[in-house]
Amino acid sequence: MSRADRARTPRENRPRSAPRALLVLLAVALVAAVSACADSGTGTASGRGPATATLTDPDPVPIGPAPAPRLPATVPSFDGGQVTVTDASRIIAVDRYGTLAQTVWALGLGDHLVGRASAATPAMQGVTNVAGGNGSINVEAVAAQRPSVFLTDTVSVTPTLRDQLRALGITVVFFDPQRSLDGVVPQIQAVAAALGVPDQGERLAQRTRDEIAAASAAVPHQDPKPRIAFLYLRSTAITMMGGRGSGADALVTALGGVDAGTAAGLTEPFTPITSEAMIAAAPDAFLVMTDGLASIGGVDGLAKIPGIAQTPAGKNKRVVDMDDKVLLSFGPNTGRVLTALTKALYGTAA
Repeated sequence: MSRADRARTPRENRPRSAPRALLVLLAVALVAAVSACADSGTGTASGRGPATATLTDPDPVPIGPAPAPRLPATVPSFDGGQVTVTDASRIIAVDRYGTLAQTVWALGLGDHLVGRASAATPAMQGVTNVAGGNGSINVEAVAAQRPSVFLTDTVSVTPTLRDQLRALGITVVFFDPQRSLDGVVPQIQAVAAALGVPDQGERLAQRTRDEIAAASAAVPHQDPKPRIAFLYLRSTAITMMGGRGSGADALVTALGGVDAGTAAGLTEPFTPITSEAMIAAAPDAFLVMTDGLASIGGVDGLAKIPGIAQTPAGKNKRVVDMDDKVLLSFGPNTGRVLTALTKALYGTAA
């Protein structure tokens, strides 16, 4: 299959209930996928059944042929200061959900990628994984790829690791790790600027902006708005509900819903949830990661978690899951992600 044909061309640490809990959660990095399960008949017309939101092809589509970078380029780095990039011929892009690598690919620079994180879409499986099984970056693996530039964020790379990379003479550019709809386009523009392809970046930014707008406009109006709870699940030992700043709250709002965690007064991005708090939150639907749902035994296992069965969502088995590597990636596929979630949640073609 040619690259043009493939061109639907995008670790898992447990989150902590602390101000940086979202950033730790984003260490979960698996591969991507989002076209609602209603296509396969697993959803219902009302959306009141277990449904999986999937992409028929999770690879981001390049905005055009490979551009010629205009370098050197001096850009701000999220860890402070300015960084000058002189060569984009060998790019390593590492963050918890593979979003930076997806952006490089969508800019048309996929052939320049020589290193990635554990999260990778099918088209990028052949690129060397420089992260360990637990998502931690392997400095030796990075050095072996002789990168001309290393793109990452301030969660994936600790200050100590940053100093090690710079001691090796590797140019490192940091980006904002926060996941939000408002941050999608600025990050695309920032990556493009660092790689010396700002014009290509503007084209990709506009396409992504248009796709997000179209997907948002197609969300069916609901009155009252459904209360949707994002649950982080990892075996029966870990059940956390997303709240303000989780990233999931932005998705819920875009889907025409009310974030149940935020409405319940949760003050942290992710908070361990008690049965009493779960019942009080009274979500109409649950949004979960596919691997997390599988880790507790699927929808039947979810129903066994204290408090779940007493909620409207639990009673109606209204559960929407999406691949761990896609749900909170907030990259070039964001518009398609919203479309698939809408279809899975409401049983409609957005």
